[in-house]
Amino acid sequence: MRDVQKWFGKLHVLQDIDLTVKRGEVVVVIGPSGSGKSTLCRTINRLETIDSGEILIDGERLPEEGKALAHHRADVGMVFQSFNLFAHKTILENVTLGPIKVRKKSKAEAEKRAHELLDRVGIAHQAEKYPAQLSGGQQQRVAIARALAMDPKVMLFDEPTSALDPEMIKEVLDVMVELAEGGMTMIVVTHEMGFARTAAHRVCFMADGAIVEETDPESFFTNPQSDRAKDFLGKILKH
Repeated sequence: MRDVQKWFGKLHVLQDIDLTVKRGEVVVVIGPSGSGKSTLCRTINRLETIDSGEILIDGERLPEEGKALAHHRADVGMVFQSFNLFAHKTILENVTLGPIKVRKKSKAEAEKRAHELLDRVGIAHQAEKYPAQLSGGQQQRVAIARALAMDPKVMLFDEPTSALDPEMIKEVLDVMVELAEGGMTMIVVTHEMGFARTAAHRVCFMADGAIVEETDPESFFTNPQSDRAKDFLGKILKH
């Protein structure tokens, strides 16, 4: 992301964003509510447009629309706060839909890969069920498998655990830690500081639409430089 700017009316929600994520790197974006974290995440998939600047993935500029954009989105996996699964399709169908329709894989090939991925996220036995029959944590793991089925170059996670009950958060974070250890390029917006500490290569702290600090987790959590970060950490680490 180079000099990315975005406004919602008079509100400058992304200010001078410069961010480079290397292949295989895990970058965790944290900050107070309304700081622009989710908007930043969503611009990378062009779910939100930008007003100026540029976003490149693997050296290619983010397409505006049409076929090129659909092709680009296939390379960028996204996992949302709400699981966004198709309620009327089975878990297996949810995971195979993209590879068959977008990647033009055969049904057999897509199903074989889907079973491998569902096994990887620990829900192989749920393949024939429907989303409503699964817990929130299980549904979110399906959403991760669905994103992985497209063989993305990068995975975006927009507060993937914030709609989950506490006991389900760990099962989703465990899958994400495993992905991180496996070398997946990841940008994660989260309130889970434990995940940021253990899985991130880099922490970006955002406030008021800008990246205020960017450093390794150890430095950030033990020695934040800005008053905004000190204040934020003081509030969340007390409890």
